[in-house]
Amino acid sequence: MSDRTILVVGTYDTKNDELSYMADVIRGQGGKVLTMDVSVLGDPAQPADWSKHDVAEEGGSSIQAAIDSGDENHAMQIMAKGAALLTARLYGEGRFDGMVVLGGTMGTDLALDVCSALPLGVPKYIVSTVAFSPLIPPERLAADTQMILWAGGLYGLNSVCKASLSQAAGAVLGAARAVEPPDRSKPLIGMTSLGKSALKYMVALKPALEERGFEVAVFHATGMGGRAFESLAAQGAFACVFDFCTQELGNHLNGSNISAGADRLTHAGEKGIPQIVAPGCYDLVDVVGWQPIADKWSEHLQHAHNRLLTSIVLNTEEREEVARAHCEQLAKAKGPTALILPVGGCGEWDRPGADLHDAEGLAAFLAAMREGCPGNVDLHEIDAHINDTAFAETALAIFDRWCREGVIRHP
Repeated sequence: MSDRTILVVGTYDTKNDELSYMADVIRGQGGKVLTMDVSVLGDPAQPADWSKHDVAEEGGSSIQAAIDSGDENHAMQIMAKGAALLTARLYGEGRFDGMVVLGGTMGTDLALDVCSALPLGVPKYIVSTVAFSPLIPPERLAADTQMILWAGGLYGLNSVCKASLSQAAGAVLGAARAVEPPDRSKPLIGMTSLGKSALKYMVALKPALEERGFEVAVFHATGMGGRAFESLAAQGAFACVFDFCTQELGNHLNGSNISAGADRLTHAGEKGIPQIVAPGCYDLVDVVGWQPIADKWSEHLQHAHNRLLTSIVLNTEEREEVARAHCEQLAKAKGPTALILPVGGCGEWDRPGADLHDAEGLAAFLAAMREGCPGNVDLHEIDAHINDTAFAETALAIFDRWCREGVIRHP
């Protein structure tokens, strides 16, 4: 089991002891270690496999330029760019199998760029003083980044921080040994949804697409799921997307912490990936259920999904705003784009007779979508609910036509 190599990244001028400790743990478990120094001012106790000069030069700059900038933020961005490019190149050359980066806020900022430079399936761990912090925007997180809090380790080694460092070292080595990389032998379909209590189309669509020879990955559109979906779309990982739960767009528009970022509903289109889109649960904004609900929602109908998540039901004006945001994002698409509008409703809870039904709000949303639908989008309006069989059949009919026309690479 000594054939797995871990890249250990950090500022070796100030955190040499901590980084060396993690390297020793990895070696003690039979792994191999390569090191990358992203310091600016100082030098490591022992030379790293890739020096700070190597890192800066990979990004088209130099350590002297970083120093001369006189700004620590600018200097670390020089190092972040170089580290991301160097890491991607080294992985492409087969030099390492997993990576761990150590840092405070400065190192974490760099680590997020470095992790995003690696594809899905490469073990990537960040040991950070701000792990899971609201300081970290969701759009900065690579789809499969792992984080662990660097507790009690701001200045020097001790038994508390060793507990975190040793876990991270063991975790990244274990992940490198156990990981099963994505199988690229079948073209991949990316689909967004929520749980089956709200959206049910994946129950019919997933097996139907698999019968056609495709692999299907369904992403839970609760912020981080949408971020993972967008990250993979940006990498060109999908043959086609069925983006049928775009609620995160409304979440972001309305300032919710449950956000996939401002670029939700853009990356598939920017990469030219064929996309079939529907506004699943557009009428809801999810907020953190255990926090006080903002005053602006006090007059809105609310649905407590569980102790973690509460859904706010949007009013007519807010739904029209969400519709316009959909159209603005879809207008950026460079590839084939179909928009399905189910006039019977876009979530199980908004059916006629259901608790969250609002016929006037739905009609206003649909009207705004029709009016704003950009010319690059093929609009399909169906007299059905998003959870009806007719919706799934419409999506499959579009997909099958695109396969016949060669728009989608068929197995």
